[in-house]
Amino acid sequence: MARTRLTPERESELYAAVLDLLREVGYDALTMDAVAARTRSSKATLYRQWGSKPELVVKALRHNKPVSLEEIDTGSLRGDFHAVLGRTDDCQMEKDSALMRGLSHAVHENPDLYQALRDLLIEPEMTGLDLLLRRAVDRGEVRPDNPALKYVSHMLIGAFAARQLVEDRSVDQAFLNDYVESVVFPALGV
Repeated sequence: MARTRLTPERESELYAAVLDLLREVGYDALTMDAVAARTRSSKATLYRQWGSKPELVVKALRHNKPVSLEEIDTGSLRGDFHAVLGRTDDCQMEKDSALMRGLSHAVHENPDLYQALRDLLIEPEMTGLDLLLRRAVDRGEVRPDNPALKYVSHMLIGAFAARQLVEDRSVDQAFLNDYVESVVFPALGV
């Protein structure tokens, strides 16, 4: 008899396999057949649990980031940012960067993937970032009329994209910490 509910361990195993396949073959070549074979599960089970390839991929990405930004509140914007940056090591950042590079191309060809990424990953992160910034404004650390507030997400995404393009290097903690101290905080007047 088929299981209707996967154990958390089995779910983690499936998500890890999806991310490994994504890194190996890219989004377009990733198939539900390949995931089923890699995880010794049936395609029917995969479709019953996740409905579609974009949903499976995005849920795997989200599962990989267990801490949401909303849960971080150190009492200062600087503390919050460093807590966010400190939750991922350089090795994981490099893997995440490789995944995002692979997905950034696929997003243009696959509206379903784009929508799933927006709904499940990007919007919650933006909401969490907005909350961190709103708390900083409420504490008086950032002026509410600071024009840079609406560009913080652009700055952070830009840091990831630019490091690879400009220096042909992956983003790491040292770079991000320096970037936040040199660019984001001064722009916010922190």
